Amino acid sequence: MTVQPISKSKATLPPTIPLFPLSGALLLPTGQLPLNIFEPRYLRMVDDALGAGRTIGMIQPKDIGPRQEPPQLYDVGCAGRITSFAESGDGRYMITLTGVRRFRLQEEVNPDEAYRTATVDWNAFDIDAHKDLSGEHVDREAFLEIMSDYLDAESLKTDWDAVEDAQIDALVVSLAMGCPFAPNEKQALLEAQTVADRAECLMALMEMADGEDGGRSGPVQ
Repeated sequence: MTVQPISKSKATLPPTIPLFPLSGALLLPTGQLPLNIFEPRYLRMVDDALGAGRTIGMIQPKDIGPRQEPPQLYDVGCAGRITSFAESGDGRYMITLTGVRRFRLQEEVNPDEAYRTATVDWNAFDIDAHKDLSGEHVDREAFLEIMSDYLDAESLKTDWDAVEDAQIDALVVSLAMGCPFAPNEKQALLEAQTVADRAECLMALMEMADGEDGGRSGPVQ
């Protein structure tokens, strides 16, 4: 499937987007999130998105109080464009969303649809439309030291050659999306305004997790 270059211009971002509520799944601008779609309502959502700009809003449900149906959502999510698409032999879709821009939820619409849709405010994160240079002020040495301690404590592995070559903003996106933080911690990383803010939040989370029992194993993407 051929896809078009990603644009962050507000002119290309629709005022209403489909929502994919998924706890623990974090999409950030420039990040890539692979998804295995199998529920009929989300298969339909992907079909509709492919014909209408390929934009899907990733957002987390809140896990507070008695379970609601449909679940209450956080106020902030991130829109991604479908940049790869494949069908399996058993009716599933394998897609990749590339993060474009964060949004603030305004109002859900079309409640009778199979999947949730909402009007969103793109202006809330206008910073995503511009090059964020704040990563230049992050202490890379301190960041990598904390990262190394955290990965050791959690029995996580990574490609250190790739880490050494990566820009700090790419490292922050990769770690924030790939590490097994709790949903509310993922949300804090999402809502951090700048790369530097997110790096500071990420270092704090890694330091808090460092040395705790019950580390989870798996690769860091």
